[in-house]
Amino acid sequence: MITIESVQKKLKEKGLKLTNQRKAIIEVLVENKDNFLTAEEIFLKSREKCPQTNFSTIYRNLEILTNLNIIHKTNIENNTSMFELVQNDSHHHHIICKKCGRTEFIDFCPLDKILSEVDKKNFTLTDHKFELYGYCDKCKKKDNR
Repeated sequence: MITIESVQKKLKEKGLKLTNQRKAIIEVLVENKDNFLTAEEIFLKSREKCPQTNFSTIYRNLEILTNLNIIHKTNIENNTSMFELVQNDSHHHHIICKKCGRTEFIDFCPLDKILSEVDKKNFTLTDHKFELYGYCDKCKKKDNR
């Protein structure tokens, strides 16, 4: 689990500081660890902690934190960029509730068989995305789906 201290250490290793804005972003993501958040949602929640924050600063910091593998960026079905705190460094995928946005990890890659077939085709795969969408128990009960 990422802590403010571990983020500060990673930033320091790269010659960067833990600014108030970066700290606010991390706090927001820790508080919402079971959900993906958009840049706009992170901006609005971060402003509650650090009122002088502007959107471009948040977006720039999201890119920095993504490049440092502190947060993870995923493009969901409508091509919206969503962000989450990196909980562990292992390769994983997600189950995402279409109503509330709650996310759960899938701790294995269901594409392993396909990836071994891709290797046989002499194709170098650099990345892949695999997310499952549906409704969590809470939302299902609310809507009787």
